Amino acid sequence: MTAIQSSTFLRRVLLLDAVSSGAMGVLLLAASGALAGLLNLPEELLSEAGLVLVPFALAVGFIGTRTQLSRICVWAVIAINAVWAIDSVVLLFTGWVQPSLLGYAFVIGQAAFVAVMAELQFIGLRKATATVPAHS
Repeated sequence: MTAIQSSTFLRRVLLLDAVSSGAMGVLLLAASGALAGLLNLPEELLSEAGLVLVPFALAVGFIGTRTQLSRICVWAVIAINAVWAIDSVVLLFTGWVQPSLLGYAFVIGQAAFVAVMAELQFIGLRKATATVPAHS
């Protein structure tokens, strides 16, 4: 397995992803009931999303603090973000939820933000210059 010498740009994008995912996770866990009424989204969906986001944020934060990053770990973060963004939009077309107008804006807005994170991480990974063997 190879590691990349991460750029400041890639580390900052990973840390922004970690902070924003963590904040969203805590918000969803703490206020899923109030948000459910406001967004007309199931409370269980919001709280379970929060349960997923908190450990994801911790993992991405850990990855983002490394000076040498595993290429596979960064690709995993990019893939998870891409799937999250796509699934968020697909959710709106399943008929499983009937969000309010604010709910639609919330789902689309967070999906767009996550997609931008994935794209910026991809750019950062592509620009990584040094490739070094990973330490076992």
